[in-house]
Amino acid sequence: MNEWMNNPALKNIDPMKLELIKMAASHTQGKTGRDLAPVMLALITSANRQGIQFSPDEVSLILEILKEGKTKEEQAQIDQTIRMTSSVFQKHMKPGTP
Repeated sequence: MNEWMNNPALKNIDPMKLELIKMAASHTQGKTGRDLAPVMLALITSANRQGIQFSPDEVSLILEILKEGKTKEEQAQIDQTIRMTSSVFQKHMKPGTP
């Protein structure tokens, strides 16, 4: 567990964003795909309140982190949940990003 912290993509990430990601990862331990959408939305909302916005690449990285240790079925459920709520997440990402 927490092997995601060794991900090379995290080396250049803003320390404040990294703290938010760590918090989200700890909140998702033991949760299924359906329970991850509220955690992601809370992460993004909390970041926005602090003036922090995640890029699409950062959101993808966060999703990979949240899927760590989950079964293939749970990972698929996470992907499905994110697809269903993607419009909500996209409106909270950096302006001008696809």
